[in-house]
Amino acid sequence: MRFMEAIWRIIDANLNRAREAMRVAEDYARFVLNDAALSSAAKSMRSDLRRVEETLPAGKLLASRDTPADVGTSLSTQAEADRTGPAGVAVAACKRLTEALRAIEEYLKVAAPASAAAVEALRYRSYTFEQRLLGRADLAGRIRRARLYVLLTSELCKQDPVLTAHAAIAGGADVIQLREKTLSDAQLLELARRLRALTLQAEALFIINDRADIAAAVGADGVHVGQDDLPVDVARQIIGGDKLVGLSTHSIDQARAAQKAGADYIGVGPMFSSPTKAISQIPGPAFLKAVSVEINLPAFAIGGITAANLGRLIEAGGRRVAVCQSIIAAADAKAAAREIKEKLPAN
Repeated sequence: MRFMEAIWRIIDANLNRAREAMRVAEDYARFVLNDAALSSAAKSMRSDLRRVEETLPAGKLLASRDTPADVGTSLSTQAEADRTGPAGVAVAACKRLTEALRAIEEYLKVAAPASAAAVEALRYRSYTFEQRLLGRADLAGRIRRARLYVLLTSELCKQDPVLTAHAAIAGGADVIQLREKTLSDAQLLELARRLRALTLQAEALFIINDRADIAAAVGADGVHVGQDDLPVDVARQIIGGDKLVGLSTHSIDQARAAQKAGADYIGVGPMFSSPTKAISQIPGPAFLKAVSVEINLPAFAIGGITAANLGRLIEAGGRRVAVCQSIIAAADAKAAAREIKEKLPAN
């Protein structure tokens, strides 16, 4: 029956589309996001699709293929050529994947009903994969575009910490990190919830220092860990695969390791001595320069940064800074943030 030949042709075409889309998405997860878990998930889906294909009659699939006579090969739209960077490529691949799997599933219900259920399960997995991949893509883009990252500690604020955060954002802060070492869990959770509400409304990123559990509980955009805290992969397991994980680094070897471990961004420092954190060795602007040359991750210079010494960091290649006391302890946090933000070069 000729309609069965057409059905096998549809299934064959969409198997090719799905495999290709999975590979494009996997490469984005692997080479752009540097995310081992997402890369593994894409590889697993490709493997499972191959198992489904092995249950189908290979002869019928190949016999139905007729690329020269396919009227669709000459049809295209402007949207097919529009890609807004690597993230745009990944978005298009995920949409193509779910569409192809749906087509395979529906036509298998006619040609090979026993295999349709496996494709249906794979389609549902692809929705979750798409959510995680595109969530990471969105946040990765936002952290890469960020220039001013403000660390918030209640005891250093001149006023209520939420009002301080609001002022810093009004002055140009792209990211707010809640860094508290002395609050009880209940107090930390309550403050985190208030800051999450503010940052969502203000469209600023919200990161919590060290506490991946609190970050996950309030739906923060990410967690920041230090060299002696949870490893990047463990922190990501707790907060969720679509969230950001930042890592503090104090040497070029640690920066290299952070990139290999899959961190989304790094803190680089300290640049100068700081009253908020005692450290015996100051890597300084030379470390920032080495990072700017070699490391591809968004790097935020941190440690004792003020509007007065910012020029030294810019000379070293710095484009992003993480600032604490010189903004949140200022009499006018908005003005202090604006002064620093306006001196930073555009990314």
